[in-house]
Amino acid sequence: MLDLSNLSPSPGARKKRKRVGRGPSSGHGKTSGRGHNGQKSRSGYSRRFGFEGGQTPINRRLPKRGFNHSDRHAMAAVNLDVLNEHFEDGAEVTNESIVEKKLAKELAGGVKVLGRGEITKKLSLKVSGISESARQKIEAAGGSVELNEAPVARAVKNRVKGKKAE
Repeated sequence: MLDLSNLSPSPGARKKRKRVGRGPSSGHGKTSGRGHNGQKSRSGYSRRFGFEGGQTPINRRLPKRGFNHSDRHAMAAVNLDVLNEHFEDGAEVTNESIVEKKLAKELAGGVKVLGRGEITKKLSLKVSGISESARQKIEAAGGSVELNEAPVARAVKNRVKGKKAE
């Protein structure tokens, strides 16, 4: 029977440490597995990440593609059927309340409401974006839609047209 007095690890679970520089019979003596001479055999050697021994590294050989648009802010999408399910009739729906109920992730661009499903409740929306079909359905149900101001990228906010940033 297995109990605390006769416990042992599975075979191969515990491996002995590789002790280098302990004589020729160990198999890791003399050069300690580092080979003869060269930069890699010296103490204190460490190479820079991506270094390929002087050969042009892959990140410089490959062409750069695309760019990151400074005004783009990703929006989290939420559909009408989800709002209809999680909010009471007459409720005010904001970016914060949607994120708070974990219906969408908190993203820089806020929340965009999309038109999937039907809505039966009168909701007051204050969100960052809304599709045309969603707006029509909410207004048909007696609700209202108000859009928040879009966030402005830091680089754009600090820039004055025609002048360089100081």
